[in-house]
Amino acid sequence: MNVDKFYETLDSYFAKQEIDQVDPFLVSSLEQAKEEEDYGAYISICNEMIGFYRSVSAFEKAYAAAEDVLLLMEELQMEHTEHFATTLLNAATAYRAAGEFSTALRFYKQSLQIYDGILQPQDYRYAGLYNNMSILLEKMDENDEAITYAKKALEIIKTLEGGEMETATTLTNLALLYFKVSQVETAKELLERALSLFEQSGENTDAHYSGALAGVAEAWYRMQNYEKALEYYEKALGEVKLHFGENMSYAILCENCAAVCEKLGDVKKQKNYLDEASKVKSHIQ
Repeated sequence: MNVDKFYETLDSYFAKQEIDQVDPFLVSSLEQAKEEEDYGAYISICNEMIGFYRSVSAFEKAYAAAEDVLLLMEELQMEHTEHFATTLLNAATAYRAAGEFSTALRFYKQSLQIYDGILQPQDYRYAGLYNNMSILLEKMDENDEAITYAKKALEIIKTLEGGEMETATTLTNLALLYFKVSQVETAKELLERALSLFEQSGENTDAHYSGALAGVAEAWYRMQNYEKALEYYEKALGEVKLHFGENMSYAILCENCAAVCEKLGDVKKQKNYLDEASKVKSHIQ
């Protein structure tokens, strides 16, 4: 099958925010690749499925796609390739989003082991893996180890041309970690650097920008600047809805907005956000 045409069509659905068209398109494309025994296309489509189903909180579908493609790649003896490592990383991120932390960590470590055998130490692909591991370890309250991986990612990202947004995102994640371990001054310094980079980027956002905005919002919350926290949480909410629709991340951000509204004493707005979060979670479940 024509993989370029596949990606062109898939990108057009996202560009036009036609999210409801993505699932049937992915399923039909996978069937076509299977019929044609086009294993390369099959692997690519499954990886897109893992990422998409994670983003819309359809975790069981993400797991199924991951298991399917990993088994196929093992049959094709691809266990020690970059493609296998990338698929493990995608699967790990889906498990992390669903709260399956031990499985996610196992997959991340397996991916890292493969990278160590095939990549140069400063390869940019390490940065993405280190960042993902840092986020997971923070969720597991392994904060010192999370800081170590975030700093490793930052050292690589800083060397990349055009990596300002990724640098800002990593600085924000690192700032939140320093807040957690009570190193407030270091956290503030990192946050100021991150905000400066975000402002320089203007309106050129992408689907990952929402996570960075939410990170900045949490940092402002920890600094007890609740007006700024709400401003950035609401920006993150808009980005998630634009790129992914009303998924679990959207619901969680609504709850975060409600918590900030409580601090601000805005009871009506707090209730609206809690009602919205409840509605979205009920729909997903």
